Amino acid sequence: MQGVILENISNPEELKKLPKSDLGELAMELRHYIVDTLSTHPGHLASSLGTVELAIALHYVFNTPDDKIIWDVGHQAYAHKILTGRRDEFPTIRTYGGLSGFPKMDESPYDAFGTGHSSTSISAALGMAMASKMQGNTSRQHIAVIGDGSMTGGEAFEALNNAAVSKANILVILNDNGISIDKAVGGLSRYLVKITASPRYNRLKERMWRKTGGDERDSKSKNFFSRTLFSLKSALLQSSNLFESLGFRYFGPVDGHNVGYLVDVLSQLKELKGPRLLHIVTKKGKGMKIAEKNPVTYHAPGLFDVETGRQISNKREDQPLKYQEVFGHTIIELAEMNDRIVGITPAMPTGCSLNLMMEQMPDRAFDVGIAEQHAVTFAAGLAAQGMVPFCNIYSSFMQRAYDQVIHDVALQKLHVVFCLDRAGLVGDDGPTHHGAFDMAFFRAVPNLTICAPMDEHELRDMMYTAQMDDMGAVVIRYPRGLSVHSDWKNKMQRIEPGKGRCLRKGANVALLSIGHVGNDAVAAAERLEKEGINVGVYDMRFVKPLDKALLDEVAKTYGYVITIEDGCLEGGFGSAVVEYYNESRAADKEFAVPEVIRLGIPDHFVSHGPVQQLHKDCGFDVESIVQKVKAIYNE
Repeated sequence: MQGVILENISNPEELKKLPKSDLGELAMELRHYIVDTLSTHPGHLASSLGTVELAIALHYVFNTPDDKIIWDVGHQAYAHKILTGRRDEFPTIRTYGGLSGFPKMDESPYDAFGTGHSSTSISAALGMAMASKMQGNTSRQHIAVIGDGSMTGGEAFEALNNAAVSKANILVILNDNGISIDKAVGGLSRYLVKITASPRYNRLKERMWRKTGGDERDSKSKNFFSRTLFSLKSALLQSSNLFESLGFRYFGPVDGHNVGYLVDVLSQLKELKGPRLLHIVTKKGKGMKIAEKNPVTYHAPGLFDVETGRQISNKREDQPLKYQEVFGHTIIELAEMNDRIVGITPAMPTGCSLNLMMEQMPDRAFDVGIAEQHAVTFAAGLAAQGMVPFCNIYSSFMQRAYDQVIHDVALQKLHVVFCLDRAGLVGDDGPTHHGAFDMAFFRAVPNLTICAPMDEHELRDMMYTAQMDDMGAVVIRYPRGLSVHSDWKNKMQRIEPGKGRCLRKGANVALLSIGHVGNDAVAAAERLEKEGINVGVYDMRFVKPLDKALLDEVAKTYGYVITIEDGCLEGGFGSAVVEYYNESRAADKEFAVPEVIRLGIPDHFVSHGPVQQLHKDCGFDVESIVQKVKAIYNE
């Protein structure tokens, strides 16, 4: 339900017509609208509740879309979307054909830069600022909104280092809420707490406020107060200010939920030039008590009751565990068997379930912050000293650490186990989060074993195998969401690397699958059998090394092979099969090479939507497999 003020705001120009005294009420209405909508249309709740006042103040003060606002990660930008012409579309957020859950350049001119991964905003804003400068536009503002969790990413510091000496017209807004998705970790988080809790700073701030009369309604007092606060900077803090030392003009910390004060501060900063950093303090989940108390749970809570905030679960008692949960329980089992095993994740312990190990074995599980490159080389360092690190990174986030896998792990033949969570199409988070490319980009790297489980039993077996001393670097990819069996806890056993398995024999057509989509291959074969068509089904298990003996057996039996993968077709599993059969043809083997048809993610970025719908769109759901087989039989 939209409020009285909000229903009349369709764009920033209408927002600017409001008296400043109405902005607090608008913030309240925006929060209610976000909560009401997301209770039935799940999305990123707590993050966006924490930035309502900031979104209002930014569009109230700056001349958007000419002035550029870049929201780091972007899951905190819902209020921004609502205020920039997408209010009535907001209930379609993250639904098939609806609004993206992240800023997207082709969705709105107000989305100055597409985001979805962390720590990119300052780099993008600096590039835009330098472009404006070269084009002779010295008045355009460039604002990067970055959370304190994202500031732990190496790219953010690289950009700060460059921006500080650029003299570019850039404003970095550090949204300090002590949390990214999970609780923020590391030295930077402690440093920001030190700034915001500085007794010296806060005593001076309180003394100045009393001196000005402390009257919120007195604009002269407030303007004097804000101007004077800007002069407090590093000299008033207990130690030198990190951002000042880098070359930024630092302002803050200020209350990120006082919208009137934010407007005043931003209006003054707008008049300044060069690299500036405004440090605001906000509360994730602001305005919804249960989300404020449980920001991790309410980051993306799914369906919930508006009145109580209670999550609404559709989970059945006999429902299988998620692959993530199976990983979390299994690594603890393995760590109890092997005291060299440690767990690592870059800021996603709850999402990947490493939090279970962190609770039971806190000295052997590490959250290294949003720093995928560091996570991989940190794992390499552990492996170099004889440990067996399980480094759990979402597939799409692993793209950020490709060089480290090659240079620091594979080249040195170190025993690191990479568990690629969210491999394949992930659903509502869309193209920035789909794990489409990992099989293709890792296939090219020597000294890697790459595998994918068809179910949670195979996941456990692969994890068990990967920790053995004769294994080098191993990549295990598995999807987001539910596994297959309710009895998930099988007795783990070793799988011979590079060995697939035949699930059922058939004639003329063989379905070769890798990973969880093998279940769709089986379902398709069962449907076809009812229509009198018998096809072979093979769970290949390994992309590298391929089971060449099994491929030879398939070639001797079937005239057609259909490969099925939840990954990109270019360079992926199907390509590996085609390459092998081409080599076999060149080697003039005694069997005829079958015709290979590849099903998988086509050569374009796939939008957001339900996973099964996306599989259908890409042509590798059960129905698509059935129709492809029928087309062969009907030729």
